Amino acid sequence: MDHVKEMAKRFNSMRYKHGVHQVFEDFLELIAITISNSVDLVQYKRREARYMQIIGQYDKSEVNIFPEMMARLIMALEHRPDDYLGRLFMELELYDSWKGQFFTPMSVSQLMAELTLQDSIQLIEEKGFVTVNEPTVGGGVTIIALFNALRAKGYNPQQVLRVIAQDIDKKAVHMSYIQFSLLGMNAEVLHGDTLALTFYETWKTPGNIFRWGRGLAKKQNAVETLSDLQESDLRQLTIF
Repeated sequence: MDHVKEMAKRFNSMRYKHGVHQVFEDFLELIAITISNSVDLVQYKRREARYMQIIGQYDKSEVNIFPEMMARLIMALEHRPDDYLGRLFMELELYDSWKGQFFTPMSVSQLMAELTLQDSIQLIEEKGFVTVNEPTVGGGVTIIALFNALRAKGYNPQQVLRVIAQDIDKKAVHMSYIQFSLLGMNAEVLHGDTLALTFYETWKTPGNIFRWGRGLAKKQNAVETLSDLQESDLRQLTIF
């Protein structure tokens, strides 16, 4: 079953009442908040208020569509990790509405991951993990490609891969955060301008909070924040 096409059908069924680009944005933020509020108590109150504000725009029958689409995304990621939200963006032709924005195909990102794979493996062998920075994360396809490449080499990327990612587009932040979370990655996704080093919000995946909050990260002197990342002498791999 093509889950992306099925999800696109559901989005398009709401096109005339809400506008498909608005439904897509709302879907991303609702799912991101749902995941975050299950683990990040510091952000809970503010994000819950935002959740209620968004969901109040939809009637009961429309609200039921959102968990259905999340379930389809989960099934797709379980079958084969990919940037399904980026593919959905393209399927819905939202690039006509969003600044001419396009998402990199997995085939291109897989090649990039293979080219940098040996550096990642070397760091894993030396330190037990590798920290990867993606300054323009989009839907997260380059990180997902590296996730696949490491797994193909016999590593568990949920244990050996740590991600710091940024994007100036809030929707892209939500896209990557959702997919990284559902894949069990240890990641922090920051909303802000990477070039200006101006950041507004941080989204920590469950894998980050549970695995690195007070355990392995401190034991291995791993990086805790973006500012630490800039000052640390820890070697890191940056994917462009």
